[in-house]
Amino acid sequence: MLARFSGVTDRGLDTTVPPGSDGRWSRRRQWAADGVVGFMMKQAVDHPECISLAAGLVDPQTLPLEATREATQRMLADESRARAALQYGTTEGAQRLRDLLLEYLAGLEGVSTDQLGITPDQLVLTTGSQQLLSILCETLLDPDDICLVADPTYYVFLGVVAGLGARAVPIESDEGGMKIESLEETLQALRDCGDLPRVKLVYVVSDHDNPRSVSLETPRREQLVEVVSRYSTKQQIFILEDAAYRELYYDASPRPSVWSFDDRRQSVVLAQTFSKCFSPGLRVGFGVLPRELVGPVTDLKGNEDFGSASFNQYLLATAIEEGLFHPHVQRLRATYAAKRDRLAAAVTKYLGDVEGVEWLVPAGGLYIWMTLPEGVDAGWGGTLFERAVDQEQVMYVPGDLCHAGSDDVRPRNGLRLSFGVETPDRLELGVERLARAIRAEL
Repeated sequence: MLARFSGVTDRGLDTTVPPGSDGRWSRRRQWAADGVVGFMMKQAVDHPECISLAAGLVDPQTLPLEATREATQRMLADESRARAALQYGTTEGAQRLRDLLLEYLAGLEGVSTDQLGITPDQLVLTTGSQQLLSILCETLLDPDDICLVADPTYYVFLGVVAGLGARAVPIESDEGGMKIESLEETLQALRDCGDLPRVKLVYVVSDHDNPRSVSLETPRREQLVEVVSRYSTKQQIFILEDAAYRELYYDASPRPSVWSFDDRRQSVVLAQTFSKCFSPGLRVGFGVLPRELVGPVTDLKGNEDFGSASFNQYLLATAIEEGLFHPHVQRLRATYAAKRDRLAAAVTKYLGDVEGVEWLVPAGGLYIWMTLPEGVDAGWGGTLFERAVDQEQVMYVPGDLCHAGSDDVRPRNGLRLSFGVETPDRLELGVERLARAIRAEL
């Protein structure tokens, strides 16, 4: 039987120490208790027979074995580079890779490095982009502070905010991403009630987001920067742009980042990672920071790790320099596009005739978002999830985990399906099993 999870409550709305605490743990430990991520991972381990439509991991068959082997050999053949890779680095990260990332970012934005309007010292290398999300929140958020998020959003980030005792306030979104009129209405309401000074951050996954794989429309990107700037009257409200899936586009052309619309480079933090487009095992991410945030972020990071792994940074730099990275990304897109098509076809085949079942076929990313009739409880610990895992041996991510707010307002009829890990045949089999569970619930 699926173990019950009790930790999903108000996601940071209650900043007091839970009753019955014996005082051994800090408030941050209490706020972060019963983390969803660890529990989801445990379910996957406890149910190895399950087909996982839940795991947001990359396809193991796409991991760049040959490219990594060749990059490692070339890196270690150069004695000075090999010694630098095996030594401590700086908190900001290897200068060699940061210089390369300026060129890489310029290529993504379609401009020259001079037109970026930044210097390498505004790039900070992190242990995946998740570390940057965490450290930035630590830098900006005190208990009861407010972070505005598109609804639904990346559920791990909700845990980061809750773990600091801060509040994640949801902003309506649609197939074009965060609705800017909803953002402005919320900011105005917070101003009217005196809470605007508590708003420190707006979080948006701009490209092929987690969980729905929708992208923020280009006009909304510019509007987002403009609205946040207009409400930053007494303090700067920062925008955190999480572009973890930026390279994973299949049908649509890449969009300019939200960051690119911040002409003064003072309000948007751009977070990217090579976990999805190259290798999650290397854990190399980077952030582009407004100059005033560089010191505060690196000070906290220095207290945590003295700098992320030098070896991995030098290896990635070699892969980029030697022309091993970009061909891998091209192959990756073709593989994931085919798997997306197979999963979408299976959903149509097994659930296309079920009234009230809807889904989004994405132009990029790793997920298909599905909604069921409102009477179906697809939420965490709900009857559909238990039936799917225990009887049909298939797992998905319950959509309620991706919504901010208290239990009584979060919709429980959504679910996220990932086509990242499983083979095409197992993706179809997983949907067939899930469809049986859904039909049984209906």
